Amino acid sequence: MIEITSLNELTSHLKRLTKGKLWLQVIMALLLGAGVGIILNPSIGVVTESFSDWFANWLDLPGKIFLRLVQMVMIPLIFASIISGIISNNPQQLKTMGLRLFLYFVFTTAVAIIIGAVLTMFMKPGALVNELGGLPGVKGEKMVANGSLSDFQNVPQTISNLIPDNPLESILLGEMLGVVIFTIIIGVAITQLEENIALPIIRMIEAIQKICMIVVSWAMLLVPIAVFGLIAALLSDLGVEVLLGLGYYMVVVLLGLALLLVFYMMILMIVGKKNPKHFLKAAREPQLLAFSTASSAAVMPLSMKVADEQLNVSSNISDFVIPVGASINMDGTALFQCTSALFIAQAYGIELSLINLLLITITIVGASIGTPAIPGGGVIILASVLQSSGIPTEGLIVIIGIDRILGMFRTTVNVTGDLVACVIFDRWFGNNKRGKVRKTDL
Repeated sequence: MIEITSLNELTSHLKRLTKGKLWLQVIMALLLGAGVGIILNPSIGVVTESFSDWFANWLDLPGKIFLRLVQMVMIPLIFASIISGIISNNPQQLKTMGLRLFLYFVFTTAVAIIIGAVLTMFMKPGALVNELGGLPGVKGEKMVANGSLSDFQNVPQTISNLIPDNPLESILLGEMLGVVIFTIIIGVAITQLEENIALPIIRMIEAIQKICMIVVSWAMLLVPIAVFGLIAALLSDLGVEVLLGLGYYMVVVLLGLALLLVFYMMILMIVGKKNPKHFLKAAREPQLLAFSTASSAAVMPLSMKVADEQLNVSSNISDFVIPVGASINMDGTALFQCTSALFIAQAYGIELSLINLLLITITIVGASIGTPAIPGGGVIILASVLQSSGIPTEGLIVIIGIDRILGMFRTTVNVTGDLVACVIFDRWFGNNKRGKVRKTDL
């Protein structure tokens, strides 16, 4: 009887402790899910492989429902949020902010790629794999670069293709970059309408945004259960030998992501005049959700809420920066793509010239902007980067096995970068827009 009473007291205490604290619920779900996933892994010998696969499918169900609920409203939410952010700013400010935001994202992406390239070339994780036997496919070939400076002749065509000729096709195919550009164009056009014509459109857009956020709030109720299931299913299926064989490569990627976070904190202190400790405390819920789901799109509504309510960012800024950042600001993914491309080249014994490195860098900058904000999106785009650089795509086979783990870390960095961008641009453009934000002390 004493034990039951103690268990009830412990349960009550945990409920009080976690009430209203999503970040704590996510941490507990991560730990419990990891424990269950390890037990279910057939390599441990506790359960059979068939039972592990069957049970993992059921564990994964809440996570799939959560992701599908969020993805269901993602495009209308992006559409409504970006337009709301545009119409809330005057045209001159929007023109200046839009250009600065694009240049800022390109700058941070370039820094991420440089960090990844320098680390990989210095630590040479692929060389170790090459010594141990290399990756699947042809080994030891020197690189015959598919790319050359003549490829820049295609730049005008590439730029023109950024504007979708069929927005509905971009929506149906989930081409988020095309959706974002279409939305920005429509939003700017709305600012040119007369007030009496624009007002009904604005009210409809505000209603769409609120409806989407209601659906998201329903999905957020599933977060702890979804996190538990996703982590348990992941670890039940992941072979231990895969982690051991590619451990050094993972260390290089994680070290690069850590350095990128340090770079963000430096920008936050120097430009944003913000205390990194307070920022990280406020950003922990979006970071944990990003780590759990490996999807920037799934975290976008929570990032907007945290930016408004805990980081004191003007809603006009967050409504514009967060959706755009979730679609094109993929610094963690860019670092991963650069590190992985060089790692695979080293593993095959391929020597890269300076022009090859330059072309890979430029390709990754463009590719990271077009990376879908979904789990596994980085690997999908990485295949095109490898192909355009003359690096065998067979090397992706080993990376796919650990991509989900690395994806959790790089998505956390991506989301952190979006929130840092919110703080920076709020300092530059949001000082006169504070009235719409509920103040909270950090």
